[in-house]
Amino acid sequence: MLLEFSQYLENYLWMNYSPEVSSKAYLMSICCMVNEKFRENVPAWETFKKKPDHFPFFFKCILKAALAETDVEFSLHEQTVLLLFLDHCFNSLEVDLIRSQVQQLISLPMWMGLQPARLELELKKTPKLRKFWNLIKKNDEKMDPEAREQSFQERRFLSQLIQKFISVLKSVPLSEPVTMDKVHYCERFIELMIDLEALLPTRRWFNTILDDSHLLVHCYLSNLVHREEDGHLFSQLLDMLKFYTGFEINDQTGNALTENEMTTIHYDRITSLQRAAFAHFPELYDFALSNVAEVDTRESLVKFFGPLSSNTLHQVASYLCLLPTLPKNEDTTFDKEFLLELLVSRHERRISQIQQLNQMPLYPTEKIIWDENIVPTEYYSGEGCLALPKLNLQFLTLHDYLLRNFNLFRLESTYEIRQDIEDSVSRMKPWQSEYGGVVFGGWARMAQPIVAFTVVEVAKPNIGENWPTRVRADVTINLNVRDHIKDEWEGLRKHDVCFLVTVRPTKPYGTKFDRRRPFIEQIGLVYVRGCEIQGMLDDKGRVIEDGPEPRPNLRGESRTFRVFLDPNQYQQDMTNTIQNGAEDVYETFNIIMRRKPKENNFKAVLETIRNLMNTDCVVPDWLHDIILGYGDPSSAHYSKMPNQIATLDFNDTFLSIEHLKTSFPGHNVKVTVDDPALQIPPFRITFPVRSGKGKKRKDADGEDEDTEEAKTLIVEPHVIPNRGPYPYNQPKRNTIQFTHTQIEAIRAGMQPGLTMVVGPPGTGKTDVAVQIISNIYHNFPEQRTLIVTHSNQALNQLFEKIMALDIDERHLLRLGHGEEELETEKDFSRYGRVNYVLARRIELLEEVKRLQKSLGVPGDASYTCETAGYFFLYQVMSRWEEYISKVKNKGNMLPDVTEVSTFFPFHEYFANAPQPIFKGRNYEEDMEIAEGCFRHIKKIFTQLEEFRASELLRSGLDRSKYLLVKEAKIIAMTCTHAALKRHDLVKLGFKYDNILMEEAAQILEIETFIPLLLQNPQDGFSRLKRWIMIGDHHQLPPVIKNMAFQKYSNMEQSLFTRFVRVGVPTVDLDAQGRARASLCNLYNWRYKNLGNLPHVQLLPEFSTANAGLLYDFQLINVEDFQGVGESEPNPYFYQNLGEAEYVVALFMYMCLLGYPADKISILTTYNGQKHLIRDIINRRCGSNPLIGRPNKVTTVDRFQGQQNDYILLSLVRTRAVGHLRDVRRLVVAMSRARLGLYIFARVSLFQNCFELTPAFSQLTARPLHLHIIPTEPFPTSRKNGERPSHEVQIIKNMPQMANFVYNMYMHLIQTTHHYHQTLLQLPPAMVEEGEEVQSQETELETEEETNPAQADLSSLTDATSSQESSASQTESTPNQTGASSSPEAIPTTSDITATVAGPVTVPAEANASQAVIPAPEETK
Repeated sequence: MLLEFSQYLENYLWMNYSPEVSSKAYLMSICCMVNEKFRENVPAWETFKKKPDHFPFFFKCILKAALAETDVEFSLHEQTVLLLFLDHCFNSLEVDLIRSQVQQLISLPMWMGLQPARLELELKKTPKLRKFWNLIKKNDEKMDPEAREQSFQERRFLSQLIQKFISVLKSVPLSEPVTMDKVHYCERFIELMIDLEALLPTRRWFNTILDDSHLLVHCYLSNLVHREEDGHLFSQLLDMLKFYTGFEINDQTGNALTENEMTTIHYDRITSLQRAAFAHFPELYDFALSNVAEVDTRESLVKFFGPLSSNTLHQVASYLCLLPTLPKNEDTTFDKEFLLELLVSRHERRISQIQQLNQMPLYPTEKIIWDENIVPTEYYSGEGCLALPKLNLQFLTLHDYLLRNFNLFRLESTYEIRQDIEDSVSRMKPWQSEYGGVVFGGWARMAQPIVAFTVVEVAKPNIGENWPTRVRADVTINLNVRDHIKDEWEGLRKHDVCFLVTVRPTKPYGTKFDRRRPFIEQIGLVYVRGCEIQGMLDDKGRVIEDGPEPRPNLRGESRTFRVFLDPNQYQQDMTNTIQNGAEDVYETFNIIMRRKPKENNFKAVLETIRNLMNTDCVVPDWLHDIILGYGDPSSAHYSKMPNQIATLDFNDTFLSIEHLKTSFPGHNVKVTVDDPALQIPPFRITFPVRSGKGKKRKDADGEDEDTEEAKTLIVEPHVIPNRGPYPYNQPKRNTIQFTHTQIEAIRAGMQPGLTMVVGPPGTGKTDVAVQIISNIYHNFPEQRTLIVTHSNQALNQLFEKIMALDIDERHLLRLGHGEEELETEKDFSRYGRVNYVLARRIELLEEVKRLQKSLGVPGDASYTCETAGYFFLYQVMSRWEEYISKVKNKGNMLPDVTEVSTFFPFHEYFANAPQPIFKGRNYEEDMEIAEGCFRHIKKIFTQLEEFRASELLRSGLDRSKYLLVKEAKIIAMTCTHAALKRHDLVKLGFKYDNILMEEAAQILEIETFIPLLLQNPQDGFSRLKRWIMIGDHHQLPPVIKNMAFQKYSNMEQSLFTRFVRVGVPTVDLDAQGRARASLCNLYNWRYKNLGNLPHVQLLPEFSTANAGLLYDFQLINVEDFQGVGESEPNPYFYQNLGEAEYVVALFMYMCLLGYPADKISILTTYNGQKHLIRDIINRRCGSNPLIGRPNKVTTVDRFQGQQNDYILLSLVRTRAVGHLRDVRRLVVAMSRARLGLYIFARVSLFQNCFELTPAFSQLTARPLHLHIIPTEPFPTSRKNGERPSHEVQIIKNMPQMANFVYNMYMHLIQTTHHYHQTLLQLPPAMVEEGEEVQSQETELETEEETNPAQADLSSLTDATSSQESSASQTESTPNQTGASSSPEAIPTTSDITATVAGPVTVPAEANASQAVIPAPEETK
């Protein structure tokens, strides 16, 4: 790791590599470094790309070494390293350099490794392949002998590697000791085989080679499988390989095979075996004449073929081209066991993949939860391989895509469940009682002992299934706990998931639990089963339903919950009990555990994925191949879509015609009107649409005739029709001057197809998203748009900006629980919209009543929406038509402008509008006003017609469903809500045409995919027209808590990131408006041409310096404090006391200068440091009105997507760089500040990290000691970069800063004291009010005279309060009151000698309730 960190590969190994110096040690060193880079998750191939000349020779050396004789040239351990290197190569096919070498190993010529009869059979199946094969043979003949031999070696490489593996596998004994090198080699080899089978480009020809080698049969019969401990992981990997070798796909075409096609393949195999048996083996007549269903089980095949001799079995296999023909009078060299297994495993009936999935329990059990091979601990080092699927660039089919995500999501949830169970159950302290039972010595908030458990219903299975449709049970617990915890248990809602646990402890009462030892054996855990809450039972044993009615008050403390058990799991457990005599699991449970609701949605997501796999998953044709990672990655770009739209109305996107022209550089803009006064927005633009998927037409001379035409845009200004005479009728307008790249993103989003927008920090991603939504809404009013984001916060930001645009609020709907956080008085939730519609209906009917009265029409037209409709038809329309006939142009007569106003029938109704309504200047203007007034009236009746459904539907639920399905045009939800509620939405008939995803690079792959399928297809086709993804793959990916799933399975890769890797075209926003230009330079190197918007240079806040600080950003070096740098009280819980104290001292300094505390955020890269800083703030300044608390103290990861004016950042580590080495985390850390960034770190460590060099080279160019200007108050008039007129002070270390802040604070208090003294000179009438102040101040003054350094003990929450203190308190003493900021508080105090006016010792730890800014202290 140290060598890799020191750039050994880049700076030495590859730079000096050549065929002349190539040696075994050299090869192994390069492979080890590449493998280490993959383990550390940093780019591995960049250095090879820069110097690619020797890579082909190097790769050939690797192939030769992988096949070398073991223990002679390369040891098995070394060859395991080579296998891992090859695996990384096969998984990096997107790199051209790697692909060019790997393709030679996995293309059609590799079939040279097949036995001749099998080769002939395969070529016979696909006649087209014979032509290619003959062509390959001709080309081989033209090659010179040496090149041909080299080519043959490469083609046979994988076949030979398989044979080498089989020989190693056979050398593993059944029971004698075996070296772990052999086991690891076998595991890595199977991992390589799985990865080759799971990618279509590698699988296409290789699958036949693998099948011909009978690798699986050899493996399943090997000794390693039967070794319980050593072979456990090998067996799991083998099952994965078996799954992929029989995957339901056509290897040549890549098409998914249906269940019928798989059945046909199975029948063909059996019938070909029966034909061979009938023709050549009389002893198999019975088999040959039986029907397929009778003979295709393992038992019947063994019954028929078991009695045959080895030679006969070999002959049967050779007839099927599975083995070479057995020469006459010779015995077979294969074991009978192998031959029998070969025939049986090939012809036995297989359960389909979807059936397997449907029979799988969704809740994890104890066998999965504590299996380290599939749910590793969080401290996974990356050394070994695991039995986990991987998410790479490509997938075989949609079923494979969903299945891998299903398994990973399930296991990642299992890891979190394991943590919760271990935490809750260990808190309950189960011990063995004197009588052998269980006694609980502790308690847990999230778990309770079970008093009684009874299965109350087992419903009959559905036809064709063998598991019950429903299993319900009653769980009784005794809630003798605090009221708020009791409320939490009683508040369990329907569908909340709980876990039932059986513990049988063997440790006697009082035994301490050691978290470092295995959990299960200490606790005596036996079983874990999941369940889903149906509801709590009332006194009469009925389920209390969730609803508007208040819940009944239940007596006593005993509560019974009705729960649903997993039917699949129940069936498996009961079968095991009946067939094997095992105990009944459901009679043993003694603990029920609940989980936090936010972390407990895994089952609903898994059910959604499983339902997707059971339905005909229809994604649009234009997306299908891109999602799987195949074909032309740009095929879904709007320029290649067949239904590209030529003319688009950009509505209020452009602020002026000049803005429009600058937005399309390189284009010729033709405006349809010449008068500059008429060239005002909004504009319709007609774009040149190329025919033939973007191919240019050519004239007879071969010249491009449409080059000029392709650059010409026809712009047509148009006037929005008058909407009425009231001020609120005027449309809201966009005020943002979009850049040309933002305009390209908006244009792409309006066109059909896939739009990917990469938005670096501060580039206006949300503004672009909102404008796209608005433009789609106005261009395609009949279409519905779905907005999906990762977080509620992002969704609310989007919604608040949408509300500021010209979108009718009745068309907006927000689903999920986040709508409560919307900073608006309006409620956009489902029921909020229902209430809005009902209230709006009443308002509109009042308007109808007013209109009716103004027209003098009798009756009650405003009774319902229906009566209002008739009133409009018979009374309003007739009057309007009559009016139009009077005022319209009559022949050649000039229209009279006064008639427009004279005959207007609605004067009285519009009497409350600004007068006069008609200007009388010209006929056209007044006629447009009259039509605007009628549009206003017509809109009232149009809305009432839409609201009519709310009169017919009586319940709030029905009305909300109607709104969701029919009324809403813009529907917003989080990706989690979409995954949870897919079933309900599809059932309702939810429909949408466009999807816009914000924060797309932070959303899990599967949670990005599910929103594409929230509707049923129409006539077998998806109605989805646009998919807009906005994100930034250079910032942090989705959060995956377990390192194994993150690194090994690549689960942190979002769909957005994968699309970028595959090569899908992106629009990269290139101008930021968040931060000073100097701060932007710290991260803009990571992006393509990221510049600054003009206001970053022009606005005063960006050009003014940061008061009291010489620099706008600075890296401050922090050395060990008291000989300690980073510390680790718990594994991976990193802290650094020196940095934490320094950060808080700077925060306090800034606040004392006058900076608002809420404009400062403190960030750190580790949770441990976050807790430490919070604790120090609580003790130093948390409740002090002169200082206060920062806006946030949190981790960099949590602060993604947020910003603040000033950021103080602690990097914590002093021994190793840690996870900041991930450049994405660095980008997030550097891009949160708008005006000032101050980083505290061990400079010598971070400046040597290669990946961080572009940022740290700028940071280290400035002094590494903090430069402050203490006499410069906030705000300052000094310009950024100017020399200050005040004195600059250099702070060398943390103790100096801590003392400086302390003295500064005391000076401030004394100044305040003098100010209060002046109050004593006030007139007598005012002295009474000042007396109290005087007495307090006098006490404080006396106290300070006694000991100036003691003032830190005065309560700084009230600067004038008094404290009795004595000189003896100056000695270091522990906190005698026992007060602390929290039970989990980490000691943070430090004892530093004050350097003001001679050394003065200060108290070790002041009472937290009193001294909030103690002078710096020494750690005990």
